[in-house]
Amino acid sequence: MFRRAKKSDSDFAYRVRRVAMQDYIDAGDGWNEREQHVLHHTRFANNDYRIIVHDGSDVGIAALELTPTSLKLNQIFLLEEFQDMGIGEMCMKVIEEEARTLGLPVELKVRKMNTSASDFYERLGFSKIGETEHHFLYSKRTDAQQPKR
Repeated sequence: MFRRAKKSDSDFAYRVRRVAMQDYIDAGDGWNEREQHVLHHTRFANNDYRIIVHDGSDVGIAALELTPTSLKLNQIFLLEEFQDMGIGEMCMKVIEEEARTLGLPVELKVRKMNTSASDFYERLGFSKIGETEHHFLYSKRTDAQQPKR
């Protein structure tokens, strides 16, 4: 399902993100190739990047960040031909299990205009906990954080 990204995966990760996000970013601030490359290289160096593997092929990326209060999912993107196959949901189960083991919630943000992503996370039990100018903020408590009744 996941393998740790190597330095040689950086270009693949950039291409996957570009395909997934360019239209959304163009609709907002506009896609600036140079700025996006700088942003990507900074993120790739500082986040826990993972390559999503399905049937032996690299099909997407996930970028996670462990903070003192959560496991943050900063990015998860699948190549278009691998969407709507249940792969994203399987990835989220793995991430949620990792967070449960750590005793932390999973947190993420979604661009407001990306309604399909919002619907996906809400279907998986994520709760909207806030918003910024461009994003909705989501969180899901894992079993380890569920309030005792």
